[in-house]
Amino acid sequence: MSEKMATKNIMIVGVGGQGTLLTSRILGKLAIRAGYDVKLSEVHGMAQRGGSVVTFVRYGESVAEPIVEEGQADVLIAFERLEALRYLHFLKKDGVVIVNDWRIDPITVVTGAASYPDGILDTLKEQRDTIVVEATKEAKKMGAPRAFNVIVLGAAARHMGFEKEDWISVIETTVPPKTIEVNKKAFEAGYALES
Repeated sequence: MSEKMATKNIMIVGVGGQGTLLTSRILGKLAIRAGYDVKLSEVHGMAQRGGSVVTFVRYGESVAEPIVEEGQADVLIAFERLEALRYLHFLKKDGVVIVNDWRIDPITVVTGAASYPDGILDTLKEQRDTIVVEATKEAKKMGAPRAFNVIVLGAAARHMGFEKEDWISVIETTVPPKTIEVNKKAFEAGYALES
């Protein structure tokens, strides 16, 4: 680390089973390797039942606590549209949201107690700098539907100040060995999507 850096606050949100925790571990390892003080916090909802899963990754010169306060996240990475909307208030006014254009109905929608909101992506774009990634479709095209989270991470990587090669190196040491190549390919696909 050459110059002093303000703490970066990253929030990763999704639904149980979407790889939220793996994604936060990749980012956390990357920041540690770069010499930063890192704090991770994982907040599990009913993860095993398709509920919200939220992780915070904070890194900088010295990070006191792992929780990101409302309005303080620099980057919001969302693996599902409604989750992006649900946690948008955590993002700074000048922050960026990277959202997977995918819909997973929460239990309240499944049971008919609520309806899935219309126009979520438009709402996000009206309120913050928003990058929409069709990661689930891309991952299916690649023949690796579970790698969509790494595609989203690839798109988000340009907003966190680390070198592409460093991301790939950490992915190689973090994901299960038999998935290394597909995850590297997924990251490259996401990285290439960002304009």
